[in-house]
Amino acid sequence: MPALTLIRHGQASFGAANYDQLSTLGYSQGERLGQAFAEREEAPTHVFIGGMLRHKQTAEACLNAAGLKAELICLDGFNEFNHEQVLERFEPRFADRSDFAKLLASYENPHKSFAALFRNALLRWVDGQYDSDYDESWSTFQARCNDTVAEVFSKLGSGDSAWVFTSGGCISVVAQALLELSDSAALKVNWTLANGGLTQLSQGRGTRQLISLNEHGHFTGRHRELLTYR
Repeated sequence: MPALTLIRHGQASFGAANYDQLSTLGYSQGERLGQAFAEREEAPTHVFIGGMLRHKQTAEACLNAAGLKAELICLDGFNEFNHEQVLERFEPRFADRSDFAKLLASYENPHKSFAALFRNALLRWVDGQYDSDYDESWSTFQARCNDTVAEVFSKLGSGDSAWVFTSGGCISVVAQALLELSDSAALKVNWTLANGGLTQLSQGRGTRQLISLNEHGHFTGRHRELLTYR
């Protein structure tokens, strides 16, 4: 039975000019993930990544720490949705990075305030009434991520396993489809996914199953300082 592990990327660079790169902590999360795989004596037969830099950086840090070498097969279907556009369509001021930075700096707790703004922006996107405002609608994003998972399974043999380095949005809609969750529940799942967390799927006789969701026990104990969600 083929198995697939969806891996959320390490912490990205919030507030930096280029969000799409790992923070120092994000690299450490990738390395710890690789150590955990080595401890469990796990190695994949295939490694897939989305087309984002943070996906590639997490995969490389993980594989290096695990002492593994593998071809990174890039599938853009595992990319995250365009969070910048989702924000800008909700509040046009977000299109100007300097204005956005000033707005965040004005809050006592920038991360908490950004999270609240982002939730409202996501709700507008998911609503479905404004699909023409976006390059990719919520329903198109859902289909794209689930179709890409199906594509990976089609490449796997009976005893094969794959690691997929992707983003939280993609993982949440894959879990949504398998658990038959509402859109609002899928968004809640998205907010609980840990950086470097693991979600495992299997497929047998054409039936896909969710085996685990958001495993992050490798960030406990003496590694608990590596646990982040944003």
